[in-house]
Amino acid sequence: MTEHTKVDFGAERVDGEVASTPGPTVLEKSAPRSERMASNKIECNACPVLCQISDGRTGACDRYANAQGRLIRVDPVVFVSRAAVSGAEKPAVAFGAASSSSSLAGAQPDEQEQALFVTGVGASSTYPDYKPAPFIVSSKLDDVDMVTVVTEGIFSYCSFKVKIDTDRFLGSEQSNVRCNGEIVGHVTTAEYGSQMLSLGGVHHLTGGSKKEGRVTCDMMLALGNKQAVELAIDGGASLIIRAGAAPIVDGVEEQRMRVGCGSATIGIFARQWFGHVDEVVVVDDHITGVLTEHQAGRCLGMERSGLRIRGRKSTPGRYFQVANPGTGWGGTDIQDPLAIIEGFDPAIARPGMRFLMVSTTGEHAQWYELDQHLVPRIATMPDVVRRTVERIGENCEPSLATVLFIGGAGGSLRAGATENPVLLTRAIKQRLVNVTCGGAPAYVWPGGGITVMVDVARMPERSFGTVPTPAIVAPIEFSMTLDAYRDLGGHLEAVRSLESVLANGPDHLEGAPLARRTMARNAANPWPLGKPPMLG
Repeated sequence: MTEHTKVDFGAERVDGEVASTPGPTVLEKSAPRSERMASNKIECNACPVLCQISDGRTGACDRYANAQGRLIRVDPVVFVSRAAVSGAEKPAVAFGAASSSSSLAGAQPDEQEQALFVTGVGASSTYPDYKPAPFIVSSKLDDVDMVTVVTEGIFSYCSFKVKIDTDRFLGSEQSNVRCNGEIVGHVTTAEYGSQMLSLGGVHHLTGGSKKEGRVTCDMMLALGNKQAVELAIDGGASLIIRAGAAPIVDGVEEQRMRVGCGSATIGIFARQWFGHVDEVVVVDDHITGVLTEHQAGRCLGMERSGLRIRGRKSTPGRYFQVANPGTGWGGTDIQDPLAIIEGFDPAIARPGMRFLMVSTTGEHAQWYELDQHLVPRIATMPDVVRRTVERIGENCEPSLATVLFIGGAGGSLRAGATENPVLLTRAIKQRLVNVTCGGAPAYVWPGGGITVMVDVARMPERSFGTVPTPAIVAPIEFSMTLDAYRDLGGHLEAVRSLESVLANGPDHLEGAPLARRTMARNAANPWPLGKPPMLG
């Protein structure tokens, strides 16, 4: 993103020739003017930057443009089709044109209307938000009158939480995460089989240098729009992450998320090992398991092997800190699994004893037999044991990077829905309002305010934008019954039927065509007009 203040930007998107863009959307019949503004410019009030845009040029965000003296929204508004359920995007059509979705072919007009949902993607924002939201749309669900308040929110208080399925050591907790050399987040607490990052946030967007803010905003835009991002962790790994794709750690694409910790793996496969091994060690950075000491081995009546292992014993058969974190066996720094073995008790162990050492993903495995001096020697792994190692891998889910957007939908954004914003907040907490982002279900955090969290993989393509303040632009929709909207003091005078919106676009366009892009509903998403999910 390039930093701009009250300046022109490019002209590439003004004529609507960008792929999937059927044409511009007129936003204002006449834009507000500044006394110092040149006569051939108009001022965009979609965000606090207030760009002054020449004819044929776009503003700094590349989302708004001057088209012969009219302020237009370059991107189309995204509609979600209820009837067609898939991940495929439907061809774009203008308002008033027939949908090309085959699932709607032959449907009556009222049926077509109820099968469409207006999302905030491309809907425009209404800064300052004392104005009603760009779309306040009425529709019906099972003969109940519904209202959806639709807008693109400008978020400074927002971040991404990234879940990376790997046991590899990415970096110490609280280590800085960098993008293009700038600090854009930190490593947070590891979860079961995953390493977690917290990226973005208001302090990086606005609390540091201008470069830090720009890099952070660019990184967040790319993550939200499901693009690959390169990151480096201080004292740790280099990463390439993309929502819904396998993470790349130090140049190696991850394949498997562990089946469980070392202790859990012992519990899962103990019965399958019984009778074929004398000992199993499942190497894990967090909890390494030893079969014959473990409760699972004891319940099976297995005799102790006499194996002595490094680390701090927790409970029988469970050991912490057997090695340092790393990218080797089980997320440790070891390449030779025997490095964690101190030896065998000669009073218990015997020559010929057989034991398996395996990682929590099954990617590393080695079979040993003790010689006459009780020294482990590599031997050929029996087929029956090899199949258990393969089963460990079979039970590992594919390693993915999951990107969750978290945004605080507070401040004046709520004024676009009601003159009394606290009533909207209360109605959401009372489960009277369903909150979605681009039609995807959003989790609303408990406590004060409206803090939403959504999986970007379930949102439409190109859902996120930016403004050069810098801040992230993200879609948000509030759906409720008409009665609930009336009770919270909503802008009833701005409510328009879905039929009217489809035929004419927003009121302030006076019948000018509005670009529309219709997408099939993501199969993982419930219909946005349904009952809100339970809150935490």
